[in-house]
Amino acid sequence: MISQKYLKAVRDVLTHLEQTQLPAIERAADLVVHALTHRGVVYCTEIGHGIQGDFVHRAGGLAAVQHFSYKLDLTEKSPQCFNRQAPDRDLETIRFAVQTSNLRAGDVLLLGSVSGKNRGPVELALACRAKGVKTIGLTSVAYSRQVESLHPSGKKLSEVVDVAIDNGAPYGDAAVEIPGYAHKLLPVSGVSCAVIGHMLWGRVMEKMAAAGTPATVFQSLNRPTGVEDLKKAEQQYNERGY
Repeated sequence: MISQKYLKAVRDVLTHLEQTQLPAIERAADLVVHALTHRGVVYCTEIGHGIQGDFVHRAGGLAAVQHFSYKLDLTEKSPQCFNRQAPDRDLETIRFAVQTSNLRAGDVLLLGSVSGKNRGPVELALACRAKGVKTIGLTSVAYSRQVESLHPSGKKLSEVVDVAIDNGAPYGDAAVEIPGYAHKLLPVSGVSCAVIGHMLWGRVMEKMAAAGTPATVFQSLNRPTGVEDLKKAEQQYNERGY
């Protein structure tokens, strides 16, 4: 059955993470711990398909993980024959967002691009590097090897982040053959990135507890004291920074 084939594809990805990516996750955890214990902030931006939403303000999760997003709307239409559109306006917006944000040297940003080729994530990582912000990138090495970068630098995400974690997704992301279709279907990168994130945050919690500085964590609001516990956790994070 297709359901079983998909489960096997997911298990293959999990095996890949366990057998090859633990050192990278360890390095990423060290970056996060260093930031949190040295007055830095840990941010998470768009990883793809809303996966980052599972890391922020999550029951059982690390309170220190904060959203980083940006938006610029311009309304200035001109005739197509004038061709006034700046070719790198999207990159300029990213640089402006980083430069004017609360991002500071010593902070950490988690970001992602499955293919590794997209302009936005590469530019964001480069802009962070220029500002002294450490970056952790979730990407697929197998996918990235078979595509050309869309960024003017020619760089891919794994080449511009401080720590790259390979999510193990195949080229094209889809991993299961279904009779009647010309190509493989059912992506695995979402499952992999979600697992990587929680492995990373869990290792951070473990390291900080072992050092005698346990991080602030959230518990479910559905517990009897859920609302009270949430307020206490938020206050503790805001007072300590971790």
